[in-house]
Amino acid sequence: MTSSGTNRGEPAARPAGTTGAAAWELLLPAASAPARARGRALQAALREAVRSGRLAPGTRLPSSRDLAADLGVSRGLVTEAYEQLTAEGYLRTGRGAGTWVGGAVRAARTRARDLAPRSLDSRADFVPGTPDLSLFPRAAWGAAHRSVLADLAHHDLGYPDPRGLPRLRTALAALLARRRGVVADPERIVVVSGVAQASTLLGSVLHARGIRAVGVEDPGSPQHGELYGAAGVGTVPLPLDDEGPAIGPLRRSGVRALVTTPAHQFPTGMACSARRRAELLDWARQVDGFVFEDDYDGDFRYDRAPVGALQGLDPERVVYAGSVSKSLAPGLRLGWLLVPDSLAGEVVERKRTMDLGHPALDQALFARFVERGDYDRQLRRCQRAYRERRDVLAAALEEHFPGARLSGIAAGLHLIAHLPARYGPEERFLARMTGAGVAVRTLNAYRHARTADGDGGAAGGGTAGGDGGVRLVLGYAHLPPARIRAGVRLMAEAARD
Repeated sequence: MTSSGTNRGEPAARPAGTTGAAAWELLLPAASAPARARGRALQAALREAVRSGRLAPGTRLPSSRDLAADLGVSRGLVTEAYEQLTAEGYLRTGRGAGTWVGGAVRAARTRARDLAPRSLDSRADFVPGTPDLSLFPRAAWGAAHRSVLADLAHHDLGYPDPRGLPRLRTALAALLARRRGVVADPERIVVVSGVAQASTLLGSVLHARGIRAVGVEDPGSPQHGELYGAAGVGTVPLPLDDEGPAIGPLRRSGVRALVTTPAHQFPTGMACSARRRAELLDWARQVDGFVFEDDYDGDFRYDRAPVGALQGLDPERVVYAGSVSKSLAPGLRLGWLLVPDSLAGEVVERKRTMDLGHPALDQALFARFVERGDYDRQLRRCQRAYRERRDVLAAALEEHFPGARLSGIAAGLHLIAHLPARYGPEERFLARMTGAGVAVRTLNAYRHARTADGDGGAAGGGTAGGDGGVRLVLGYAHLPPARIRAGVRLMAEAARD
């Protein structure tokens, strides 16, 4: 194309060693900018071309005269752009050698990567931990969102109380007292980004108090090591027995804090016995320590009313945490932490310095959702769906894996299936599942350590439960009944092969 613009589709001839004409097409919008902004627009477009990699390091640029003719702008604009970007380090020049793209600029990514954990690309996925996200109440949530936006006071959009909006803490106190039997003082509730942030908050406070290790259930959640490690606190794996965390190893461990899931132990599925609950609280009082109760799925019990939270027995020794990750969606990053009075000030201050408080609009929205009964309706809806899916999975296992038995209480989003010895050893079973495209995990995948005798106790299990069989941790909440049946059938075919 020429400076007159009469033939803008055909670029002028260019010296050897420069880029093709297409590389300069991205500068055309800048050349068409208003006269007063044209110089800045040209510099910005040329800068972005280097950052994005469209102009690679070492590329020779046209002379200012040629580029000005191609773009239909004055040579002075191009010269000024070259000089500015040379000063910034994007370009380099040499006397009599022309202008080149510098080598100091690392090209920026043109597309953001998605590092979110996703379901495995498999024909059947029984990995536990994910609810059915299609059950998210979009209509009710949208209505709540519109209502909150209409009613929210301007000052509520400022920096919030680091504990959370008073309206939400009040609603949560009533909800948790009614559904989980906790002693819920709104002044000691802290709204957090899920149980993960609750764990790091507690870890930071314990570290500041000189506590360098917490006890964790073995088997148990594999995330504890990373979460507490980020706060400088180590984890000590502690075995389970038929009633919960084994009290003898806990006393001998020397720890002063224990992380536990008493309502529905993850992953074994047991409920902590009443006697063991009392023993855990006695231990905490004796060592002047704390029990961290992760009530991750305490609302979902299918054979009877849910067991009340441990926190209700001793609010000054139990730190209680929960979230909406299993009842609504983990992507909301919304949970709560109920702390003893002796820890409240330190936890709140740590929360303030960490993020200045949870997003106010999200809090107001969830408060309304709870106040109007929408959250209770969502819990009942999930309860019906997940109970049906657990029953379907149990029936499918009975049909396709004769002799298999289930353990743990009828609750939560997963179950434990004990397959007979003929399906072992475990390594061969897992290899067959992988070959068939079945994503599944065994109980051993959640073990933190081996005890001296190679067995984690009656509940923890050894390498294959001590009987040569295979213990599977099967998630079902995210699967519709038809996919559960098909998945178990595929798993059985692979096991026979």
